[in-house]
Amino acid sequence: MEVKKRSLFLVVVVALILSLTTALYAASPDFDFYKGKTITYIVATKPGGGYDAIARLVSKYMQKYIPGSTIIVKNVPGAGHIIGTNELYLSKPNGLTIGTFNTGLIYSQIVGMEGIRFDLAKYSWVGKASSEHRVLIVSIKSPFKSIKDVVDSKEPIKMASAGVGTASSNETLILAEALGAPLKVIHGYAGREGEMAMMRGEVVGTVGSYTGLISFIKAKECRVLLQIAGKKHKDLSDVPLASELKISDRGKKLVSLVAGTAELGRFTAGPPNVPAGRLAVLIDAYKKALTDPEFLKDAEKMGADIDPDFGEEVAKLVREAVLQPQENIMLLKNTIKIE
Repeated sequence: MEVKKRSLFLVVVVALILSLTTALYAASPDFDFYKGKTITYIVATKPGGGYDAIARLVSKYMQKYIPGSTIIVKNVPGAGHIIGTNELYLSKPNGLTIGTFNTGLIYSQIVGMEGIRFDLAKYSWVGKASSEHRVLIVSIKSPFKSIKDVVDSKEPIKMASAGVGTASSNETLILAEALGAPLKVIHGYAGREGEMAMMRGEVVGTVGSYTGLISFIKAKECRVLLQIAGKKHKDLSDVPLASELKISDRGKKLVSLVAGTAELGRFTAGPPNVPAGRLAVLIDAYKKALTDPEFLKDAEKMGADIDPDFGEEVAKLVREAVLQPQENIMLLKNTIKIE
């Protein structure tokens, strides 16, 4: 009888949380609040990279749909996006601070990386601009022509990464474990620096989003050897999916985690507890911005694949990504070494 009471209590609590969440994302937009106001858009990396470029484009068009407002971009780099993401999380929940950061922080939160002061499940989610179709690339000057060549290498293969906790770092470690490949993460290459390091021969390759690397790929400065996603990208029909490779069950679980996270890309969020009416304004402006024909033209010129979701849809995807079963948490902890 006591067990039934506890079960009923849990059902009521879950129903209450869902109803509150639904109410939060269904509130009427409070446009009057934003007249004459300045919104700060935190980008958790330095200027010049893909996150910065997309954020500046998004902010330009969001401002168009929030009458009387001004949106300024503030770059807060450091610690693999953790510093900027912490600042966003701890900022006043008044609807005047939003931000974007690396999806690799999903893994970092799961394994409990030091320095994290945020909980991704609690952000006020505005939307996401794309799916982060993940790829492993190597320099065109390298001897590696296939993923088999990489796996069979007798020497460590240097892979560029912005820093500990970023998607490129975590996913390189995950792929090394899943494939049994001698990939060695080299930190310190933020923005486009990894691509420049490949051209200089300092590193061999990197793992990143197809959208972020598309200019480098189209310039034929690299080879795409592997893609990690639920299905093949339309431009990469001849490149194998990690899930197609003959790997262990442990390896399959690891690459499926990366593929699931790949659904989320180019986040925009506010700190927890942004008033419902103000969050509704931000979501409305974000949705209009990312479906604006001129925005889509500008995004196409940048080579950005736009695959947006908004508000509660993104909140749900993030919760599902972060709230992993214990088996997956232990798997990641044993793969991603906390530094």
